[in-house]
Amino acid sequence: MILPDSSLGVLGGGQLGRMFTLAAHRMGYRVVVLDPDPHSPAGLIAEQHIKADYRDRAALQMLGDECAAITTEFENIPAESLEFLEQFVPVRPGTDALRIAQNRIEEKTFIQQQGLATAPFAAIYEAADIAEGIAALQPPLLLKTASMGYDGKGQQQVGNADEAREAFLQMGGTPCVLEEMLELEREVSVVLVRNIDGLTAVYPAGENRHVNGILETTIVPSAAAASITENAPSTPASVGCTPERYMAYQRKMERMK
Repeated sequence: MILPDSSLGVLGGGQLGRMFTLAAHRMGYRVVVLDPDPHSPAGLIAEQHIKADYRDRAALQMLGDECAAITTEFENIPAESLEFLEQFVPVRPGTDALRIAQNRIEEKTFIQQQGLATAPFAAIYEAADIAEGIAALQPPLLLKTASMGYDGKGQQQVGNADEAREAFLQMGGTPCVLEEMLELEREVSVVLVRNIDGLTAVYPAGENRHVNGILETTIVPSAAAASITENAPSTPASVGCTPERYMAYQRKMERMK
């Protein structure tokens, strides 16, 4: 168990890292942020801000020496940096999970291998793959870079092979996914956490609202029908640690201070 007053490390110092830091402070933890931006939102309020590139081995060593555990703020941290840190400190998510999450081709393939559905897609590694991808899918389509895309960036709507080839070149010929655009009634997401012993907590389903491809608001709990949210893994009976049990633990920790 990593007790309060320990230092937690975060690779990435943006707004999500700032939220993490605020939550860690409320729970009694110190935070060390590694981010090259001297004005990073998380770095400004952390106990320590290591201003260095994510691949800087000396900076990573410093982070590992200072912290009891390390996490990442977003998925585009170099996987080799996590692999280096895993030699001497617990890192969550681990390198294997990060490599999958930071590449849309790997991510969608992995999801399908688990028996779950995704939007129909084709992997585009080079321009020659586009014709076959177009033939297998129903337009309208989205061409998305396999990595480094977020908040609507790194993607373009296309309707035919010529448009797809032009978009592929505009994106620098980097590997992409070509996928069908689906008409969605709503987007529902579920947050899960799991500790090293396998104890899992699943939180109520939230409903996400986007504007111009960027998440604007998440409402918890979702207003979706129970028939939808009950299919998400959010029922207390299915987990070892419910939000209520977690809050009881928090109250116990407060009394011990």
